Amino acid sequence: MTLKTTFLGAAATALVMAATAAVAEPALIYDLGGKFDKSFNEAAYHGAEEWAKETGGKYKDIEISSEAQREQVLRRFAEEGFSPIITTGFSFSTPIANIAADYPDVKFVTIDGYVDPDGHPNVLSVLFKEEEGSYLVGMLAAEKSTTGTVSFVGGMDIPLIRKFACGYAQGAKAAKPDIKVVANMIGTDPSAWNDQLKASELTKAQIAQGSDVIFAAAGASGLGVLQTAADENVYGIGVDSNQNYLHPGHVLTSMLKRVDLAVKEAMTEGEDLKTGVKIEGLAEDGVGYAMDDNNADLITDAMKTSVADAKAKIISGEIKVHDYSADNTCPALDF
Repeated sequence: MTLKTTFLGAAATALVMAATAAVAEPALIYDLGGKFDKSFNEAAYHGAEEWAKETGGKYKDIEISSEAQREQVLRRFAEEGFSPIITTGFSFSTPIANIAADYPDVKFVTIDGYVDPDGHPNVLSVLFKEEEGSYLVGMLAAEKSTTGTVSFVGGMDIPLIRKFACGYAQGAKAAKPDIKVVANMIGTDPSAWNDQLKASELTKAQIAQGSDVIFAAAGASGLGVLQTAADENVYGIGVDSNQNYLHPGHVLTSMLKRVDLAVKEAMTEGEDLKTGVKIEGLAEDGVGYAMDDNNADLITDAMKTSVADAKAKIISGEIKVHDYSADNTCPALDF
């Protein structure tokens, strides 16, 4: 073998290795509550799995168990060359903002969080108009209620969760102006996302106040709401993922937040990911409500028609749903 042949062979190998290295794999970091929370995190997982199935691509994912792990895992994935690095939950926003400049060639995605695009050109913030989807399920709740009282159980008491509650109350009162809306939050720290016992206790208290439809926006804690609603023979409303299947006949619907699509789209774009801020509402099919065989008998044609009309008017701007996070107020609900 000549020196020239050896050199050419080595060069070819180097080119192949360089080409391979240039294709970075995406990574997905789940928020506290776990990958299989049947809600927010699990929606992200399903989006990643759908991308992998359709493309044959591979991705890395991890569940964190403490706040301290957020920045640690972000740095580790960035050092290992994963991109884009996709995170679920607003609590990743600050860690991403802290490290993004250290890894300018890595793309970061915060779903439900916000990182100022000025000074962070490699970050995409994906936000949703939760109030719009919640408005629709609030209408369904009021129209289904026979007691004149519906309710809401939130996880951690933060503006994001108050957006759900506020939209829900607005929709309920649009359908029935005299409806009573009760709202409670599970807690003020991240443990509120995974406390099914407290969620169940709040649900029972709301039922005692007359509520016969309870909307849960509480991560894994919401499973306690839906279970208790089914046990007490009232209706629950799921969130983020389609949770109708959990208690067929007792889950009126689920307020969908298409976290799955956000993850799938980010992985599909890969290194060509467009950064900045993306806001998904009814017009973009980023939020909505779930219909399937599990709740088909619970929602009448008249209910579907009224909600479809409201959806069209929200998209056109004729109906304006108040966003709690815009001014930290909710005219339709006294927190």
